[in-house]
Amino acid sequence: MRFAHVYVPGSAGDAGSPILALVQGGRAHPVPELLAGGPATLQELIDGGDDLLRRVRDAAARAGAGHPLDDVAFASAVLAPPVVLAVGLNYAAHSSELGLKADTAPTVFTLWPNSLTGHEATTAWNRSLSESVDYEAELGVIIGRPAKDVSPDDALEHVWGYTVVNDITARDIQFAEAQWSRCKSFDGFTPTGPFAVTADEVPDPQDLHIWTVVDGHRVQDASTGQMIRPVARLVSHLSQSATLQPGTLISTGSPGGAGYSREPQIFLRDRSTVTVAVDGVGELTTHCRIID
Repeated sequence: MRFAHVYVPGSAGDAGSPILALVQGGRAHPVPELLAGGPATLQELIDGGDDLLRRVRDAAARAGAGHPLDDVAFASAVLAPPVVLAVGLNYAAHSSELGLKADTAPTVFTLWPNSLTGHEATTAWNRSLSESVDYEAELGVIIGRPAKDVSPDDALEHVWGYTVVNDITARDIQFAEAQWSRCKSFDGFTPTGPFAVTADEVPDPQDLHIWTVVDGHRVQDASTGQMIRPVARLVSHLSQSATLQPGTLISTGSPGGAGYSREPQIFLRDRSTVTVAVDGVGELTTHCRIID
């Protein structure tokens, strides 16, 4: 199953708050309209556990016409996760092109909630802050059950599903500061979505095509099988230090092809359009504006 947070004309989501919708057959079905008292956010759905997901699945069989996806606007696939954990240098090609060493343990940092935004949104930043803004296609992992001290063999049992993340990065700030949270947490720098896809739709998270297109040119093209540390190992590692709460989003790193490392360099410009995608999960588009 796949879900999205959408703004639907004429529904509760039209009042200014996005609403959780089931996406099937190219149409969005607000979950509270499918199921009386049904969850209005992905977090509520995750917190309801397997029983609530089954009830929504059963209700989906009786779904009405719904709304064409072209008629809705998308919010972030995750709205208010307990935390967004980002993993850096998880593909050898990317760590090499940045001239950074992939350490024996994952490089982990947090992304701030103001950075979350949705599919087809416009992300804007001031030219005085950075003119070296880069793209990074990443597979996002959404935790479904509390994970504490889990083994790699058991880790995927704690995964609720997956989404697509564009880990937009101000490279000049990244290399000027010792931590990476601020350079990746400008307003709108963490688009996610369009969809959150349940884990049963992704039998093997290490067998997914991942790519990026900037202004019509494909600039990243890889497989999640190239991760240095696969999803199961990442979840296991992160669960050793703190309990991963349901709804936690883990962004699992980007493959090679970053604009910073290309010759000539490719950075996101005013009016650039960037699409990052993962097969079977979704294609996420962001429009860019630079403010003088």
